[in-house]
Amino acid sequence: MGLRPDRRIEGDWYDGPVPDGVSAHPETHLDSAFIFANVEGKVEFRRGSHVYSGSMFDVSPTGHVIVGECAMLNGVYIVCDSRIVIGAYATISWNVVFMDTYRMPFAPEARHKLLEQRFHERAPQPKGADVPSHPVVLGDNVWIGFDVCILPGVTIGEGSVIGARSVVADDVPPYTIAAGNPARPIRAVQRPAAGERT
Repeated sequence: MGLRPDRRIEGDWYDGPVPDGVSAHPETHLDSAFIFANVEGKVEFRRGSHVYSGSMFDVSPTGHVIVGECAMLNGVYIVCDSRIVIGAYATISWNVVFMDTYRMPFAPEARHKLLEQRFHERAPQPKGADVPSHPVVLGDNVWIGFDVCILPGVTIGEGSVIGARSVVADDVPPYTIAAGNPARPIRAVQRPAAGERT
């Protein structure tokens, strides 16, 4: 279902509105406004894209997510403090995690300090606070299997396939099947013939 003028979704079990930062083409399918309960930044849905229940967008005020034409997201979790782009006709299976930030520093002393601060302030960790983020980009026509985790800074090339339960820490070239932890190229995907629609 698309957005009504009051920013609610027709037939939604959740009574809240979709946040102002979310924009959707009239031909977009959104299952529930609850998917966007943690959105403070921008999320754009292009024509024919659809996102189903079980998905969750966690987007900080500096974050920007773009979901391309006819992309299908089925129970995904997106953590975005800078930029995540999902290309047109992407097929994203359930329990896939996209993250352009870890939201925790790697240094043990810095984590200790941050956790102590959060405990004393009785507040959740501020999104994007003092932790770098690196954009994630999926090309058009990418297929991501279930339980995949895509880490900050990764680019997955057009037409590629990522095997189930892979952890993608490095870029994947276009028209490549990659799998494993960490994901590694396994073989090439046949490229479309000249003039053939991808």
